[in-house]
Amino acid sequence: MAESSDHSGGGNSQSQVIQVPEPQPHPVMEQLPDVEYCINSPPPWPHALLLGFQHYILTLGMTVLIPTTIVPEMGGGHAEKAKVIQNLLFVSGLSTLLQTWFGTRLPTVVVGSYSYIIPAMSIIHAKRYTKYTDPYERFTHTIRGIQGALIISSIFHVCMGFLGIWRFAVRFLSPLSVVPFVTFTGLGLYHLGFPMLANCVEVGLPALIVMVFISQASLCLLSTILLQYLNRFISTKRLIYERYGLLFSIASAWLLAQLLTSSTAYNNKPESTQNSCRTDRSGLISASEWFHIPFIPFPWGFPTFNFGEALAMIAASFVTLFESTGTFFAAARYGSGTPVPPHIICRGTGWVGVASMVNGFLGSVTGCTASVENAGLLALTKVGSRRVIQISAGFMVFFSIAGKFGAVLASIPLPIMAAMNCLFFGYVSSAGLDFLQFCNLNSFRIKFVLGLSFFLGISIPQYFVEYFYVKHHHGWFNDILNVFFMSHTTVAVLVAFILDITLSRDDDEVRKDIGLQWWEKFRVYSADGRNADFYKLPCRLNEFFPAL
Repeated sequence: MAESSDHSGGGNSQSQVIQVPEPQPHPVMEQLPDVEYCINSPPPWPHALLLGFQHYILTLGMTVLIPTTIVPEMGGGHAEKAKVIQNLLFVSGLSTLLQTWFGTRLPTVVVGSYSYIIPAMSIIHAKRYTKYTDPYERFTHTIRGIQGALIISSIFHVCMGFLGIWRFAVRFLSPLSVVPFVTFTGLGLYHLGFPMLANCVEVGLPALIVMVFISQASLCLLSTILLQYLNRFISTKRLIYERYGLLFSIASAWLLAQLLTSSTAYNNKPESTQNSCRTDRSGLISASEWFHIPFIPFPWGFPTFNFGEALAMIAASFVTLFESTGTFFAAARYGSGTPVPPHIICRGTGWVGVASMVNGFLGSVTGCTASVENAGLLALTKVGSRRVIQISAGFMVFFSIAGKFGAVLASIPLPIMAAMNCLFFGYVSSAGLDFLQFCNLNSFRIKFVLGLSFFLGISIPQYFVEYFYVKHHHGWFNDILNVFFMSHTTVAVLVAFILDITLSRDDDEVRKDIGLQWWEKFRVYSADGRNADFYKLPCRLNEFFPAL
């Protein structure tokens, strides 16, 4: 006790102070860590084949949705719809290969763009086509008009890319303006998520729940218990379940839809519910040919051209420039690549324009863009390999020719694909938020630019959806306004871009706040040695087409 009292009561003794270390912020990451296979590192062939097939399944959502929406309005039946889907799928596969070989060289899939719906519908309802009473005759004349407008708009897209015009705009971007660029590339497609899922909740919602359950298996106690139980019988790896969560989710939801269809659960339901939920309503299996040749030019006759309709299609093509660029940034992020240099983006948009031109020649009903949902799938699988995307392109080309086999997979109910979109569009949106790490979020100027661009990116398109399009949806000039201002990505990016470039960029403090000092080395291809690792053309083509 005496020892204790001497120790505690000594005049020279001082109370010990426990030093608590200061919390450190997360480090800034130029390349996303924890990616299992980056752009240049292919997984083993068995995994690559399964992952490629998974990407192919995901492309069917947009590939089937657009013709299903447009072709019946044109007077076409199941046979015409099946041919348009097969042609669009073939172009997607071919264009994806060209994009991964000679375009951005990113793991991006090229698919049909939903932005072309408005000008296509305007052509369909044009007065000069109402005189045709025979549905097939009306279909052939209408699709020739769409083909002509697509070809003209694709020339604009090709010029913007290959002539370097788009590069002059992209080179002025900073991390601040890239945030809404990528974020709204995903958020702007919200109407293809839960609203489409809700057309058949009993099938779509279980698909979404299963997808979330599998993708976050490592965080779920129930899944951990299940995996421990399965390990008693088979060797399982949690990453395998997460990586192939799309296949498990679609297969389970498709089986549920088949059981509900076979049990006559939808027999007395409204026609719209049956079309969305039943597995036997697409009409693709019976209408498809066993073998289809999709590369015959002008299958429905020579295209017709109209000046106003071409301008409306050019507006849609301009919108897809924004969508594709945002997807390229997201794919580079999830492929663990460096931010895409402006010249590489320009090269990629040029090849997207070529894809739209081929669509016009082969008789598809829409132009092309980089697939947002497939960029999100890169995040789920943590595999950003270019080879996987090239394998998926091979599946697209094969199933576009083997019509019956491809039609079986294309008959998956669209609410199931919408459930997948809810997750993958969200992944792409979050990729845009990654660029906030390079900005100073304590700056009121940064908050102003972000807040206003986000709000107007939602508010202005909503006005055009609810009011302007309802009252003024006739005429090519109104179509241009509708296409342009109904695009969330386009509006948000332009607001952020204009506010960003009007800041005093000569001020070093402002340049630091918007992340421009860090961004400088990625604005020029040769400024960072890693760019060549990811974006260099094959077969020494960089010597003939040097990147700037």
